[in-house]
Amino acid sequence: LYLYTGRGPSSAAMHLGHLVPFLMTQWLQEALGVPLVVQMTDDEKFLWKGEYDEAAGAYDLDRFRALTRENAKDIIACGFDPERTFIFSDCEYMGHMYPNVCRIWKSITYNTARAAFGFEGSSNVGQSAFPAIQAAPSFPSSFPIPLSKTPRSDHMACLIPCAIDQDPYFRVTRDIAHKIAPKTHPLRGKPALVHSKFFPPLQGALGKMSASNTDSAIFLTDSDDEIKRKITTHAFSGGRETAKLQRELGADLELDVSFQWLRFFLEDDDELALIEREYGSGTGEYWNTAAVKTRLIVELQKLVKEHKKRRDVLTDADVDKWMAVRALAPAA
Repeated sequence: LYLYTGRGPSSAAMHLGHLVPFLMTQWLQEALGVPLVVQMTDDEKFLWKGEYDEAAGAYDLDRFRALTRENAKDIIACGFDPERTFIFSDCEYMGHMYPNVCRIWKSITYNTARAAFGFEGSSNVGQSAFPAIQAAPSFPSSFPIPLSKTPRSDHMACLIPCAIDQDPYFRVTRDIAHKIAPKTHPLRGKPALVHSKFFPPLQGALGKMSASNTDSAIFLTDSDDEIKRKITTHAFSGGRETAKLQRELGADLELDVSFQWLRFFLEDDDELALIEREYGSGTGEYWNTAAVKTRLIVELQKLVKEHKKRRDVLTDADVDKWMAVRALAPAA
């Protein structure tokens, strides 16, 4: 078994929504003791967000390649096993995967791709071709060197922790996997997925986390004061309009962003159950929104501070080591 996850480098600072799948992946790697490959889709972000600079007479592809290295530091800081983790840029590693990419292209019709991903006549040809590039790491034969220490590595199973919006890529991948993997593969090459639920933005379910709106999310570069300000000012509340109604009815926990975030980041299940009971009924220490927001602020300040501490000591040389094409240690 090996793990596969990824990140599209669109901004220098990752936010907590980006972090959730990596925290889940780190836990899985630690629990299972298996190799992990992390795909940095600098090509994808360029194909969707890149621009042509008329003055410079060039595309801005190198900007996304630079963001890959910055985001890699945030990923390394999650605590992965350096002996069992390979982080790679599509732009740099493509030659190793290209035979499988070609096989996947041959296996997927354009009608299937258009139905799954909504491609239109205005989509550039790179966008139409990209799904095969995201599919390729699902097959261990795309990593002849990183997985070379595992016997019969082409028969390894692949488990993909990812956000649920990535599901269409791997539904298509599972449909054609038998054409890519060896016939003797125990799962006929089909990868398995573990989805993380969508992480609500601060504005609530109708909003969207965005790097262009810094008040929509908590970023891994935010200071303690910024975290406190954002949660206090912008975290959508499921509490009632008055203290009297809150005492009578309790909060709407499904709408309350602070409680929903605590469900992701508060490790103590007993404390979470206490907050759910008291806030949902308008009783006890956590009867109101302010108390729940205060608890969340403490938890997020601790999380971001510890992450910053691990990230700040990383150098470009460290990133080079994690991104070097090398043989990973086999499963423990």
